[in-house]
Amino acid sequence: MNLTKLRNILLLYSFLCAGLLADTSKSASLALAEAVENVYPAIVRIEVVSEQGSSGRMMKSRATGSGVIVSKDGRVVTNHHVAGKATRITCRLHDGEEVMADLLGADPMTDLAVLRLRMKDRSRKSKPLTIATFGNSDKVEVGDVCFAMGSPAGLSQSVTRGIISNVALISPNKDSFRLDGENVGELVRWLGHDAIIFPGNSGGPLVDEKGFIIGINEVGIGSLGGAIPSNLARTVSKELAEKGFIARCWTGLECQPVLDPNQAGLLVAGIISDSPADDAGLKPGDIIKTYQGQKVIARIAEDLPLFNQLSYSMEVGKKVKISGFRKNKKMSWILTTAPRESAFAKERELKSWGLTIRNFTLMSSLEARRSSKDGAQVHSVGRGGPSNSAKPGLVRGDVVTSINGKRIKGIEDMLQISREITLGKKEPVSTLVGFERDMAKLLTVIKIGPEAEENRPVQAWKAWLGVSTQVLTRELTEALTLPKNTRGVRIAQVYPRTPAKKAGLEAGDLLFRIDGQIIQAYRTEDAEVFGNMIKEYKPGSLVLFSGLRDKENLDLNVTLERRPDPSNELPDYEEEVFEFTVRELSFSDRVSKRLEQNELGLVVENVEPAGWASLAGLRQGDLVLTINGKSMSKVTLFEKDMNQWIKEKRRRIVFFVKRGIHTLFLELEPDWDNT
Repeated sequence: MNLTKLRNILLLYSFLCAGLLADTSKSASLALAEAVENVYPAIVRIEVVSEQGSSGRMMKSRATGSGVIVSKDGRVVTNHHVAGKATRITCRLHDGEEVMADLLGADPMTDLAVLRLRMKDRSRKSKPLTIATFGNSDKVEVGDVCFAMGSPAGLSQSVTRGIISNVALISPNKDSFRLDGENVGELVRWLGHDAIIFPGNSGGPLVDEKGFIIGINEVGIGSLGGAIPSNLARTVSKELAEKGFIARCWTGLECQPVLDPNQAGLLVAGIISDSPADDAGLKPGDIIKTYQGQKVIARIAEDLPLFNQLSYSMEVGKKVKISGFRKNKKMSWILTTAPRESAFAKERELKSWGLTIRNFTLMSSLEARRSSKDGAQVHSVGRGGPSNSAKPGLVRGDVVTSINGKRIKGIEDMLQISREITLGKKEPVSTLVGFERDMAKLLTVIKIGPEAEENRPVQAWKAWLGVSTQVLTRELTEALTLPKNTRGVRIAQVYPRTPAKKAGLEAGDLLFRIDGQIIQAYRTEDAEVFGNMIKEYKPGSLVLFSGLRDKENLDLNVTLERRPDPSNELPDYEEEVFEFTVRELSFSDRVSKRLEQNELGLVVENVEPAGWASLAGLRQGDLVLTINGKSMSKVTLFEKDMNQWIKEKRRRIVFFVKRGIHTLFLELEPDWDNT
């Protein structure tokens, strides 16, 4: 073959390859365009305020996730771990419109949640919703092209492209992904894919080339993403929208894959005592072949979720026929299903106790090996709070069984008895509490109720000059070429509207004597000497200060005044609902914040982490200028107004604050149903 002929063949081949690549690229572009057109406008960015017990309090947090609109009435499907504990939900649509949403229901076992947009709150000018449609996840195959959509890291909506890499992806560790005590891998086999996802993509749709939802993105594992198959998501979300929960049955039957690879069926790994499976006579080691007429097989762990879906889906009270083998002998069993409660009840906060606590469910009582669901289980304890300070103090897992000899069946009993004990009391009440820790039955005394008023020692009125000083140390004396035996202070700052300012003292003045008495200060530890000498005088005293100014002798008479009230002696108020404390402005506040004399406000002295105020962005040190447009300068007025707004359950309370040279508006938006 000559060189010219070879060149022509290669040229023709390159043209064919280029055409093939162009067709492939064109096909991919068309698929992406169709998927985007069908689903992209249905993506929502979800911002949630959630509440979870920790450190003896219900801690609030803000997070973002993704979701997809699946109905004209505004139903949105997302993950439970995104919105399942939400107290407030705001959804941003693809065009930037923001709409509040309500949680219809959430299911931790499948990590799915359903929201409903508040359609009546939308403007009449709003565009109609774009609805995404569920596809058939059973038809998805490895190698299929897919698109992951969502709002990663709280950003605007985005799309990434990849392929399906696994249609039965599970976590290798049985308890690696738990939500509210439920093992998500018990029911879910993810669709694994390599379309790039990031935190915040959770709850967004996984879409095929035709624009159908084939999964709801849930996790990222290394470079792979995991999506809940659409068939499972469609079934669960429909029931959540209708009932608000998923009705499942409980059997007490625990299975695992068979050990013999040549054997078909399921291996019974364990039976919970007094459960329906125990009553039916099943035992560990039995092999189950059929379950209510359906053949069941689990050779590997990936097969188990399919059996669990079948088992949990049976009606409560249904008699289930099971067939199999026990030591190679044919067996059959009749199992009557029981209702399945959630793994854990929702925790609640008892402020007067300094703890969060929860009732028992069937599952949590069994896990705790209790004979009944009576009692209230401690979920978290606040450090330094009443329950923590008791001897012995309560710890996580303890079960409160009695208060002052009265038996406790659950949280409501605790709340009622606590209210009776603390009614009308102004100080904590010592309360006898019976509790169980493992198998031990213990007693302790907890002081519950309002905190005792802090006794602040009011200092006697002292004389005051109104300066800050530094000691004339030996090093400083030498540098200023003063005699080695010099004693005294250097004025570092003269505060405005003070006796020092009125008398004409200036920063940089050196003071050696007060009324002829030497100021015995020459070491850094002598910093209090000058101030203590001033305090010996009474307000109104005329005092002679002697020293140097620019190497010239200085003698100034100053009439001392009464010291302004320090911060710790000024009125303050702790707002318990929003969890922050304010106090009135002190003289030092005005100096440090460089405020004018007529500038009003209240200083934020403390903000509890994860409270409503913290969530709104309020910080320690902020100066609150107005609240809902009203000027704030007195704690008494602040308390009165806040109590009124809380009584009215105002949807929004707006703080106008000063932070350094900046001012900003902060919105406190409490969820009154959970406050």
